[in-house]
Amino acid sequence: MGAGGRMTERKNVLERVPVEKPPFEISLIKKAIPPHCFNRSLVRSSYYLFRDLGMCYMFYYLASTYIPLHPHPLAYIAWPVYWFCQGTIFMALWILAHEMGHHSFSEYEWLDDALGFIIHSSLLTPYFSFKYSHRRHHVHTNSLEDDEVWVPKRKSDTLFSEILNTGMGHLFMAIVKLLFSFPAYFLINMFGKNYDGFASHFYPQSPIFNDNERNQVWLSDAGIVVVLYAFSLVVASTSAKWLFCIYGVPFMCMNGEFFIITLLQHSHPSLPHYDSRGWEWLRGVLSTVDRDYGILNNIFHNVTDAHVVHHLITTIPHYHILEATKAMKPILGDYYKYDDTPILKAFWRETKECIYVEQDEGAEKSGVYWFRK
Repeated sequence: MGAGGRMTERKNVLERVPVEKPPFEISLIKKAIPPHCFNRSLVRSSYYLFRDLGMCYMFYYLASTYIPLHPHPLAYIAWPVYWFCQGTIFMALWILAHEMGHHSFSEYEWLDDALGFIIHSSLLTPYFSFKYSHRRHHVHTNSLEDDEVWVPKRKSDTLFSEILNTGMGHLFMAIVKLLFSFPAYFLINMFGKNYDGFASHFYPQSPIFNDNERNQVWLSDAGIVVVLYAFSLVVASTSAKWLFCIYGVPFMCMNGEFFIITLLQHSHPSLPHYDSRGWEWLRGVLSTVDRDYGILNNIFHNVTDAHVVHHLITTIPHYHILEATKAMKPILGDYYKYDDTPILKAFWRETKECIYVEQDEGAEKSGVYWFRK
């Protein structure tokens, strides 16, 4: 993953964004975006869905049919290529299902939910559970008390601010997150909001959900159980090794891409977080960053290089989101953050420098927190 040649909007990508109350409202941003950008086309959305499904099947067919025919030296190269490519398409499908959860896939919410449920369940994601917690992430973006995911640590958490705040500690945490952040978030709400009681996307009585949402958490769990049962049938008819090579390792690759994408959308040395004294919705959503993943921007349906506008207006479909971003940038001015640092370099920089948040000296009453290392 690397930069795709798009030029940065700032000479210094580490320059802090403004934290003053924006001189514009969301209504002005919406007026600046061409009206057709809000239109959701089932035909056009379906094209991208079938494109991704077709690529997924193509990689599966090539791997299952031809890699076993290769001699071992070539197979050792072919399998990693398949794992990365298939994992990347898994991620693209996951992103489409995420879009369905935002009701930006079509005009029919029941269809969006049905398709999203099937796709996310097949990728071991509890669809409705995530839909509800993710909705609250968009409502409380970058709030230290109420955001749902990638809530920064405080300096008082010495495990992160002191014990693991070393070169080896950074490397260890990067590996752990790349391998386990996806299942750990859904299973035990790791890297999420601190709740009283056991918080899990699989537990209907979890404090993550309200009473109106709990029945659909059960439905989400049922979808995962069906998929796991299907996996058991596959193992019975083939082998656990075959399932691991065809699905398991690509799933782990998707896990790593999920971690990198979501971390880099909300972690940057120049972006603030807010406590209850300073947080308001528009300030929070503007504290996100667009990145450049090169050719993967298109494969990832531009959730990577047009994430700011996604937080501002979640129902804009991905095929209009670049045009919407271009239209809103003159309104946002310095409040818009774009960083074209090569992704792996940015990932390691943020891993080392975005350790915990703290207020600036002399600004303890502002409610504004910045990353420290």
